[in-house]
Amino acid sequence: MVNEFNVVPERPLASHFLRRFILLSVLNLLLMLGWPATSFAESSMGSRVVGYYPGWGIYDRNFEVADLPGDKLTHINYAFANLVNGECALGDPWADVDRRLAGDPWSGPGSDEPYYGNFRQLNLLKDASPGLQTLISIGGWTWSGNFSDAALTPTSRERFATSCADFMQAYGFDGLDIDWEYPGGGGLAGNTVRPEDPQNFTLLLQALRDELDARGSAAGRHYLLTIAAPAGADKIAKLELNQIYPLLDFINVMTYDLNGAWSSISNFNAPLYLSPDDPTNPTGDSADSAIQNYLNQGVPAHKLVLGVPFYGRGVNGVDPENQGLFQPFSGVPLGTWDAAGGGATGMFDYADLATQYIGQPGVNVYRDEASGVPWLHDPSRGLFISYDDPVSLALKKEYVVANGLGGVMIWEMSSDLNDELVDALVSSGPPPVVPGLGPVGLVLLSALLGSVAISLPVLRLDS
Repeated sequence: MVNEFNVVPERPLASHFLRRFILLSVLNLLLMLGWPATSFAESSMGSRVVGYYPGWGIYDRNFEVADLPGDKLTHINYAFANLVNGECALGDPWADVDRRLAGDPWSGPGSDEPYYGNFRQLNLLKDASPGLQTLISIGGWTWSGNFSDAALTPTSRERFATSCADFMQAYGFDGLDIDWEYPGGGGLAGNTVRPEDPQNFTLLLQALRDELDARGSAAGRHYLLTIAAPAGADKIAKLELNQIYPLLDFINVMTYDLNGAWSSISNFNAPLYLSPDDPTNPTGDSADSAIQNYLNQGVPAHKLVLGVPFYGRGVNGVDPENQGLFQPFSGVPLGTWDAAGGGATGMFDYADLATQYIGQPGVNVYRDEASGVPWLHDPSRGLFISYDDPVSLALKKEYVVANGLGGVMIWEMSSDLNDELVDALVSSGPPPVVPGLGPVGLVLLSALLGSVAISLPVLRLDS
């Protein structure tokens, strides 16, 4: 492997980049040289590894519940249950509870086997994975259109809470994950949106918390309540966070989809920090800016779970200047699961990128030290794809530990390749050490130093 450094022009000194430089560039170097990183299991912080499993994974992806690494996850969020007539409903009955797999009894459902499908497989996985918990995630991008109605009145909120708790208990889940995208708007066109949605969202969560606590008291256990929460500052501003967070066990912050086909330039899907070269700086979104936003509004760090993507987002017709980064583009390529002649999403599973793009002739891979993430560029096709890889995820894990966050959340598990990415998040071993620093030297160094902006290299990796 040849490391070719393309140094960008020196930048003026400023007060907020040394922390990023030390943490990202040194960790990058050590990780690339094979140093192991801190594991969540060995840290008192960041103990959650939450993986979303898509119910549709059984189709084209051929990814079964049994393929999930139950020993590497603390929570599995099943995506998704639908919201129909104000109540929680099966999203795909055949996949969820009807489909029979090898080993399922064929005598017909009875008192011992009330359902089959993915839900039965989740319970079997829990039995084989001590400590693993499952949550049913309700809504998502496609099925958030009816949340506003469900949250509107005390009666509608009680109906929703009761139905969701019934659903949870009937299918053996340990909690509920509410994925309303988004209270007050900004989601799919056609969603019902009301100005009072943010306030009603708080009331809906209160109704759910009350219902789950009542059920938990009767059952002698605790039922989890979590949400999938936005990373964009405009959407975060609509949440009543000081009232919401006490109701929740933790908050999965969706720190991805920060740029994509809707953007004006090629940019990073999930940057840890904003690059000083990013034209959207300082108003653009990053994982760090989202987390700091929540922290600044009083949300305890241990309740914040950092979202990481196991996929990339691409655009094409990109100008070759700056290795395709921060350039105008003219189109969106067919993603991993896009059908020819259908709509192009530009979304690529990591497994697809690792086997079909990275290392292929004409495809150059670069890493932005400031943002902490890689991208690939094929100048012959004008193709740009931003994604996360084991190195960037190890950096994000160290960020979680350094900031005392509650863990990481993965969207989504079927996109990995032989557990490469999840292993980067749960790997064991001592953290990288800089002489003269303590056992968590690198990740604490950022808290000890002031900061200046430093000219950062773009790293090109050619196999």
